[in-house]
Amino acid sequence: MVSRFPISKEGLDKLNLELKNLKNVERVNVINSIAEAREHGDLSENAEYHAAREKQGFIEAKISELEDKISRAEIIDVSKLQGDEIKYGASIRLLDEEKDEEIVYRIVSDYEADASKGLISISSPLAKALLGKKIEECFEFKTPKGTKYYQILSINYI
Repeated sequence: MVSRFPISKEGLDKLNLELKNLKNVERVNVINSIAEAREHGDLSENAEYHAAREKQGFIEAKISELEDKISRAEIIDVSKLQGDEIKYGASIRLLDEEKDEEIVYRIVSDYEADASKGLISISSPLAKALLGKKIEECFEFKTPKGTKYYQILSINYI
């Protein structure tokens, strides 16, 4: 059974762009590097040849990985989502009750996550704790540094 995963159109576009670059630029470059290294003679002691072959293996593995991801992606149009419950695509404004600080997170796919930009993966422990919660709900979240206490201030789908 193929496990599908949610992703935004922008996230899928980035994956497709990366795949296109690997196939049309990186793959061609490494093939040229291998051909050039072969011209230097004995392949058993040719470090350039072995490095290029290793890079080719990495590129081919990455291409396969991206093709698999793209085939399993399910595009979710967040602008069409609504509701008072947290789900994929939600932008959540939280109150850290200990620090009396507001934090904003958006739940995205694993491939779009970037904690420094407030984009958390749907499979992250915090996102899992948030899923299904509603505005004004309070909850605790266990971290390696201890338990954190949050209140959900708002949920938006933009």
